[in-house]
Amino acid sequence: MAEDVDHQFWYNLKTGKVEQGYESPSVDRVGPFATRHEAEHAWEKLRANSAKWAEEEAAEDR
Repeated sequence: MAEDVDHQFWYNLKTGKVEQGYESPSVDRVGPFATRHEAEHAWEKLRANSAKWAEEEAAEDR
């Protein structure tokens, strides 16, 4: 089933703005997110994921 890109949101890392659909090159954006609100909080999700992965990696090294 094809994704409805026009109704998905991305956070543009370069501009700091939320975009709907493919507005910028993929290298500059993260997502997709289902809602604009989720995309607005992309940095929080990225930080949380990064911390989780760092913890998991540290636990594997013990």
